[in-house]
Amino acid sequence: MLRTVARDTNSRPGHGRRRTPEGWPEASRAAASVPGVDEDGGRTSAEDGAGASGAGPALKLVGLVKRFGGRAVVDGVDLLVPAGSVTGLVGPNGAGKTTTLSMATGLLRPDAGTARVLGHDVWADPVGAKRLLGVLPDGMRLFDRLSGRELVRTTGELHGLARAVARERAEELLDVLGLTAAGDELVVDYSAGMAKKAALACSLVHAPRLLVLDEPFEAVDPLSGASIRGLLGDFVAGGGTVVLSSHVMELVERLCDRVAVVAGGRVLAAGTLEEVRDGRTLEERFVELAGGGERGSGEGLAWLRRS
Repeated sequence: MLRTVARDTNSRPGHGRRRTPEGWPEASRAAASVPGVDEDGGRTSAEDGAGASGAGPALKLVGLVKRFGGRAVVDGVDLLVPAGSVTGLVGPNGAGKTTTLSMATGLLRPDAGTARVLGHDVWADPVGAKRLLGVLPDGMRLFDRLSGRELVRTTGELHGLARAVARERAEELLDVLGLTAAGDELVVDYSAGMAKKAALACSLVHAPRLLVLDEPFEAVDPLSGASIRGLLGDFVAGGGTVVLSSHVMELVERLCDRVAVVAGGRVLAAGTLEEVRDGRTLEERFVELAGGGERGSGEGLAWLRRS
């Protein structure tokens, strides 16, 4: 059965008592069987994002470029996400985060560059990559005329699960995410937070090894947020890898052990949380890197002040 692990919600997923939920991925079995060799048969190193097991990076982005109307929204993004990590992608509005994640997960074709999921090229080998990938896109459209229970079960069957397995996993996920009582309601009648949790359940039902979440906590209440954090903790403890974007720096500091700061379509800094923060809070470092100090102070808005 899939169960959440009791933990301090102020700790990052995977820190503390670790356990592998049934049916979820063991830590990089195939690649770890030959230390220092990735799934392509090539040597790995710390610079290639290799983890302690010798497995290659869970996600590798090289030179990703996307232009809209002649403007480069993503302008040569390089990023390595080690297996077993929780990596936060932060940046101002319009920084290119969603476009980058869309290209990384096969939802948007890049103009240049490559994206690899556990050694599988997302565009040259989409089936191989997507078997290992769970995605929660920003603004995801759901089959909202299905009930929550039907939606998760059907998603599992579309991923090739046997009907009985898809049904069992759907029930477990609905339970963990607090949606059991609403399982027979149509998704169209869900609140924004409930729909977000249903979409998260869909991204997990086929037991991926890499989970890519675009603003997973947006419109989610604190209790639901705690259940999601617990679920992600179980996922990472079982050998999974998480990449998530968020505007909330405190949330990223709480959840993530690695972070990448994106602005102007480029990665300005990436590494462990401590490396990127460089002795400051993540918010202070983010403002410094993203050029927040260049914005107006509002001193000229005299009409907003009362004498």
